[in-house]
Amino acid sequence: MNQEISGLSSMATRPILAELSEHIRLAHRIPVRFEAAGGVETARRVREGAEADLLVLADGALAALEKEGHLLAGTVRPLWISQVVTAVPEGTPVPALGSESDLRAALLSAERIAYSTGPSGTALIDLIGRLDLTDTLRHRLIQAAPGVPVGSLLSSGQADLAFQQHSELMDLPGVVVVGPLPGDTAINSLFSGGVLTSSTQPVRAREVLDLLGSDTASKTARARGMRARAE
Repeated sequence: MNQEISGLSSMATRPILAELSEHIRLAHRIPVRFEAAGGVETARRVREGAEADLLVLADGALAALEKEGHLLAGTVRPLWISQVVTAVPEGTPVPALGSESDLRAALLSAERIAYSTGPSGTALIDLIGRLDLTDTLRHRLIQAAPGVPVGSLLSSGQADLAFQQHSELMDLPGVVVVGPLPGDTAINSLFSGGVLTSSTQPVRAREVLDLLGSDTASKTARARGMRARAE
């Protein structure tokens, strides 16, 4: 019997990895299972010695872990790019997002703005600073707890505007995705994968990683709100 390949990932790639793991199991006879959590939490677990074969995280976090020696040299590869999108609660007015001035107007009109602990959240805070809105919006910002979908703050009425990776906001009940941020305000996150030094079967883990970077995986990524690195 084939031994299972285990992986750790952030929440943003959970839907893609779940679908691809099932495909790899059926088409290639390799059992694969990924455990997802907030990106900060996943990186912490790796640093504390969590044992797994593969890791998929935002590129910056993965690069830091590689530099610290937690990933096998030469195994890290870019996988997918995700856009940060804006969303509102279902049944509420949908703001225009055709220009930077539209985005400013949407931010200024929102009473509670939800964002994540991951790279999209960090990038959003930086963007608000570039728009010179930090002081104005400081007390309107609500950061979701690690691993908690930002969309849940919309559907529960705790926020009226939200920003997060498209893959995490699409198809959520009670949530309407408005679209990506316009022009130069666009936020893109690159997600990469690598083989962990704790892997007990690094050759097969690298085989699975290659499958995650395949054309078939790219089609799944597009359906789940991301695009392949090479596109």
